[in-house]
Amino acid sequence: MDTVNTTKRLEILRRLMREHEVDVYVVPSEDSHQSEYVAACDGRRAHISGFSGSAGTAIVTLDKAALSTDGRYFNQASKQLDANWLLLKQGIEEVPTWQEWTAEQAEGNKTVGVDPTVITASDARKLEEKIKKKGGRALSAVTTNLVDIVWGDERPKSPNEKIKPLPIKFSGKESSEKIEDLRKELEKKNGAGLIISMLDEVAWLFNLRGSDIPYNPVFFSYAAVTPTSATIYVDSTKFTNDVEPHLGDKIEIKAYNAIFEDTKAMAESLALEKPEANKPKPKFMISTKASWALSLNLGGEKKVEEIRSPVGDAKAIKNSTEIEGMKACHVRDGAALSEYFAWLEEELVVKGTKLDEVQGADKLESIRSKHENFVGLSFDTISSTGANAAVIHYKPEPGNCSVIDPKAIYLCDSGAQYLDGTTDTTRTLHFGEPTGMERKAYTLILKGVIALDTAVFPKGTSGFALDTLARQFLWKEGLDYRHGTGHGVGSYLNVHEGPIGIGTRVQYSEVPLSAGNVLSDEPGYYEDGKFGIRIENMITCCESKTKHHFGDKPYFGFRHVTMVPMCQKLIDKELLTEDERIWLNSYHEEVLQKTKGFFENDERTMKWLERETQSI
Repeated sequence: MDTVNTTKRLEILRRLMREHEVDVYVVPSEDSHQSEYVAACDGRRAHISGFSGSAGTAIVTLDKAALSTDGRYFNQASKQLDANWLLLKQGIEEVPTWQEWTAEQAEGNKTVGVDPTVITASDARKLEEKIKKKGGRALSAVTTNLVDIVWGDERPKSPNEKIKPLPIKFSGKESSEKIEDLRKELEKKNGAGLIISMLDEVAWLFNLRGSDIPYNPVFFSYAAVTPTSATIYVDSTKFTNDVEPHLGDKIEIKAYNAIFEDTKAMAESLALEKPEANKPKPKFMISTKASWALSLNLGGEKKVEEIRSPVGDAKAIKNSTEIEGMKACHVRDGAALSEYFAWLEEELVVKGTKLDEVQGADKLESIRSKHENFVGLSFDTISSTGANAAVIHYKPEPGNCSVIDPKAIYLCDSGAQYLDGTTDTTRTLHFGEPTGMERKAYTLILKGVIALDTAVFPKGTSGFALDTLARQFLWKEGLDYRHGTGHGVGSYLNVHEGPIGIGTRVQYSEVPLSAGNVLSDEPGYYEDGKFGIRIENMITCCESKTKHHFGDKPYFGFRHVTMVPMCQKLIDKELLTEDERIWLNSYHEEVLQKTKGFFENDERTMKWLERETQSI
């Protein structure tokens, strides 16, 4: 994580800002589809700032520059940003948000510029309000991305990866059924049509997968669905031979960039239509994640209805095929992790081999790759030893990482894409003698994992309401962590999937959990410069049998699908209640029974597995 010299880049950007009559320029992390992880060609914020984390916003004025990010990345950003940059630590008292800081810089009738394709319509609207309140002139849609010009010929080419159909045995539902369900939602909402811009939503709706963005099986595309038509906007030269037969003759295929001309034409056509008697005139709908550019093309906020995407809501509720796929791939993935941890322990402790964090991550990938339905990783493996484990989204790089220390904490957060599901598992281990604080912190975190895993709650409860269950034991000791407790997970799709989650973000209070949701359960604790601990299981939300049904509501609970032992050496048994011990012993027996079949000819892993799953 070297510091990047951005002086020259900022000089060029400021010259371009003057040419475009912009005093402040905003560079979000996202691409035109509000993707969390972006293709190399869309890494504009990383290029201009030198900060490579997945979340953050850069703001550049004619004489200052600031980078705003959240608690997961404070440590990383402080190492990567050079002296040109001010780090705005989101969530810390008296530190302004990036919007507030931007508005402050616009005081005195200054203009703020942004590429309208990489900011949502609602974010643009809110930002402009703040700018004007502070005495700024306006938010200007700068249609040429200025960072792309700064980047020049060094900017990577747009991906050109193949797009393939996802068979029904993995998707569980035909694309035609999904489109008809969407049309029913449009009818309920009196919508003229829905413009779909999130890449995972397009992939899910049409049962297609690609690889334009690292670790996410998606492809650059848009879609438009009306009561009578369905169109996908994509570079069709990327299709394998079976895609067009898979889509059939009821889905029109158009060029990727044609979405902007078409949305203008759709808006103009709708404006000419006469509304039905006693009925409000329908509007085109876009999700709250759609770009400002799409909103402007459809006529602006008064002509468009912004909604939480019904495609995103439907995608988050997995069907029975997807749930079974998630269970199956997590058993295989759990076996891969156990094999890796057994191998790593032998190399470090028995053989005394010197292995760095990248070598560890590479070995884990090679073990995973031999399992059925493996496609690739679902994110960069966080293979971190000692103090590096305190960097929440640490990324080891060849030639710039640490040798794994068997006498220190080792945190491994990793996942894979399989045709039948997506995995994301974190385990923290110690191959030597952990300190009392490390054992205490680990056990408090484990108690939080168990509390969430065993929760029962009425229908209508959100992840926002459940967050404290996982934090309560840390809180009692005056400890906490600066990340969410759980995120939604896609089915052979994005490892971070909305709209549901467990945490303190306001949006998690807006969407209740539903049977069929798949989420992570991942409390943690981190001491900068010393160690970091996190435990992460995947859990599925399902109906729970209760003796009573107050309010005539169903009650929900969770079932874990991750099948990897906890670290026995880090557990302080005295801190566990009897019920927690019973849960842990039951979990370990389940892990043993479901994964031992993979190790009939692997004595090393079998011994490790039996030791780590023994009753306490």
